[in-house]
Amino acid sequence: MKLAYVQMNCEFGEIEKNLKKASDMMSAYNADLFVLPELFNSGYVFTSHEEVRGLAETIPAGQTCQILVDLAKKKKCYIAAGLAEKNGDECYNSAVLVGPQGMCLHYQKTHLFSDEKKWFKPGTTGFGVFDIGSCKIGLMVCFDWIFPESARTLALFGADIICHPTNLVMPYCQKAMTTRTLENGVFAVTANRIGTENRGGTELTFTGGSQIVDPRGTVLIHAAYGSEEIGVVEIDPLRARDKIIAQKNDLFGDRRPAMYYRDSN
Repeated sequence: MKLAYVQMNCEFGEIEKNLKKASDMMSAYNADLFVLPELFNSGYVFTSHEEVRGLAETIPAGQTCQILVDLAKKKKCYIAAGLAEKNGDECYNSAVLVGPQGMCLHYQKTHLFSDEKKWFKPGTTGFGVFDIGSCKIGLMVCFDWIFPESARTLALFGADIICHPTNLVMPYCQKAMTTRTLENGVFAVTANRIGTENRGGTELTFTGGSQIVDPRGTVLIHAAYGSEEIGVVEIDPLRARDKIIAQKNDLFGDRRPAMYYRDSN
């Protein structure tokens, strides 16, 4: 199975341009699973609720999901991507997994970062996993990485591969994801963006460094920190089913959940 991250710059508010760029980049490569950045279609630095609502889309009826589904059908692949979701009166920082059969998985970001709390509601979907036959795929978004419960929950639900769309601005995540994969015995594809957005008095520079990490915490491929690129690596997803970390130790079999929580009373 071939995994790919798509590392790209995004123009704020230019949904059609960003969609075309992402589609053109993916069209030039062959992979079974592509992962795009967080909010790849809209950009990140919002300045008003009206702006968020104007750029957010319904899932799965919005144009972004429909274009990604069409591309997935054409290429016979799966695509994970982050986008702003409009759901009734609320907006969410969301991600989707689409495939040749259409919409597969919909996730609303659980842990919001910084000013995201101004524009988005905390997600209510919870973490989910989708079985594509050859493996099981889970979704988390950007700042979810700093909470070990995110990747652990996906792994306990059976995820072999974690798709991780990001807009990273801090330097810690890439190193932390080697631990997330090791402690859970899973693959992870972190797809970050590059570029700088300066809007409404806020300037953010995105760090690039997209990567694919294996179940033993080994970085299989790593992007540069300032270039648009796609990285593809071939893996055996069934390696994630082996949770033996030492001769007599199983990552999940040795867990003692009763010891992890204390009755507040």
